[in-house]
Amino acid sequence: MSKRAILVTGGAGYIGSHTCKALARAGDLPVTLDNMVHGHKAAVRWGPLVDGDIRDRSLVERTIREHRVDAVVHFAGHAYVGESMREPGTYFGNNVAGSLALLEAVQACGVGRIVFSSTCATYGIPESLPIGDEHPQRPINPYGESKLFVERALHWYGVAHGLRSVALRYFNAAGADPDGEIGEDHDPETHLIPLAIGAALGTGAPLQIYGTDYPTPDGSAVRDYVHVADLADAHVRALDYLDAGGESTAFNLGTGRGHSVREVIAAVEQVARRELPRREAPRRQGDPPSLVAAPGHSRELLGWVPRRSDLEAIIATAWRWHTR
Repeated sequence: MSKRAILVTGGAGYIGSHTCKALARAGDLPVTLDNMVHGHKAAVRWGPLVDGDIRDRSLVERTIREHRVDAVVHFAGHAYVGESMREPGTYFGNNVAGSLALLEAVQACGVGRIVFSSTCATYGIPESLPIGDEHPQRPINPYGESKLFVERALHWYGVAHGLRSVALRYFNAAGADPDGEIGEDHDPETHLIPLAIGAALGTGAPLQIYGTDYPTPDGSAVRDYVHVADLADAHVRALDYLDAGGESTAFNLGTGRGHSVREVIAAVEQVARRELPRREAPRRQGDPPSLVAAPGHSRELLGWVPRRSDLEAIIATAWRWHTR
């Protein structure tokens, strides 16, 4: 297979930078387009960086043409559930309007394949567990709603323009590059594992346990944690699937195993060999009690298997990154 030029929007961010590394390892050239609001220049190591916004259509079109882009992996967008409840306009303006501007540029330049960073938040409160790819999508927060809108837009761009797409619905991304080159560095940080590590190290505040009365075995929320390197691998496989003529579809990316907040705390304490300071707090608005994937279709059609997503392995790579 000849070298592909892949436009990676949001490629300076957490999952985007790990995917750029995976693309480069596969022999592709990742071209990062990022406005650097949440991205990090130091994380762009495997291809060129274009500093700009996906809503700048002329910039996107110029980037696609200059680098002879073959396909797009679209990460760019806001991704904080709580913030989306307070600022829905920001999420629809960035995630929805930005994605539509990107799709118009992609269509104008004749790029026919896109992999989209979606989320299990499109499902809302699940009717049953584990959650399959065909589960009804009823978001309970603007973040999930914005991602579902883009999934629907991809469908209609396919109908109108022949654009083929794969939407990858992540469960909880976690961990860091096994080689230690890049990791999770959000500002503000809202993800459980880095917050727990910060609390254990004393570099962060005591960990807040949001909700202790959920209908789960220990009362804390349950999530399906997937190593970020496994997620990156899935994006490369999704591009290969589209290159081979695969039809537009969506896949869950999860392990099929759930871990509660208290279980994650215990695992961090085991790695850190110290007690983690914590505080109990009320539930956050927009948080379902439990989200666990049924990842069967991604295994069947992409050949994707999460090989690094054991909870202890996830925490070990994150611990090495945060203590480097």
